[in-house]
Amino acid sequence: MSRISPLQNAHNKGLFGDYQEKNEDNLLKIKEITNVNIYQVVQYKKSSVVTSNIQLGSINLPTNAAEVSVAGQTRIQWFAPRSWIIFSNDNNISSVIENTFNNDDFAVTDISHSRAIIQIKGEDALNVLKKGCPINFNEFKKNNCVNSVYHGITISIDMIDDSPLTFNLMALRSFSESFHHAITDADLEYGYEACLLYTSPSPRERTRSRMPSSA
Repeated sequence: MSRISPLQNAHNKGLFGDYQEKNEDNLLKIKEITNVNIYQVVQYKKSSVVTSNIQLGSINLPTNAAEVSVAGQTRIQWFAPRSWIIFSNDNNISSVIENTFNNDDFAVTDISHSRAIIQIKGEDALNVLKKGCPINFNEFKKNNCVNSVYHGITISIDMIDDSPLTFNLMALRSFSESFHHAITDADLEYGYEACLLYTSPSPRERTRSRMPSSA
């Protein structure tokens, strides 16, 4: 089932910032990731289940901070001790989760409707993150994740790829427009292309140009 985009009034397709006289292939790419199933899994303190032995389908739960386990259409982030975030485009993921995590040992919450995900891709992606995030990214690598803030907005960062640099950035839905503005404003000096992940025409598919302020 298609969900209402939290950024439907903020994210517009087009070229923005200092993109002129630059190869579009080299511009940062910004897109909203939609229709992803997102679940938070928390192990109760009383539980004695050894989580390193648990597999979600063919994926082991990550046991170390900053790790992401990946298989097919599913990613599992280590979120905190005894806590994980599952992202999946698998339509059967809810039943797989239900069969994997019993109610006596785990609390499972569907948070798909309460989150927004923005993907940033390109060689300047790290420079954009460094503008508003206090994390040391020097040792950050593919399939690493971290919880942090971006200009005061709580986010999680998931490094999807390293060639080109690609990050999925998740924020609370209620802060999504503010976060989108902060990220895209930081992109302006590099120039960026805003892309959409929709298969049908959207009223948001209009092209606008926004040049960085001279102030």
